[in-house]
Amino acid sequence: MYVYRLCVHRTPRHIYAQVISPDGGRVIVSASTLEKDIRGALDGTGNVAAAGAVGKAIAEKAKAAGVTRVGFDRAGFRYHGRVKALAEAAREGGLEF
Repeated sequence: MYVYRLCVHRTPRHIYAQVISPDGGRVIVSASTLEKDIRGALDGTGNVAAAGAVGKAIAEKAKAAGVTRVGFDRAGFRYHGRVKALAEAAREGGLEF
């Protein structure tokens, strides 16, 4: 069974999330702390609160695109801190993984 992937990438200043198609050839939706609407509501972009905002945004965008189940691809980053905050916010937003 092929599933969509929720890929996460983080840098010291920003965090990025993308939902990628099952064949891996297309990005369905994306969200990051570089987006004006997310960045404007935050004090900083490299913290847990910012990761939570990105998780909530990616969940909303994915549901609007018709994606509800994803596999979580943390790209080697430990499931801790900002990566964990993004995942929990995405789950609260309605994504299943």
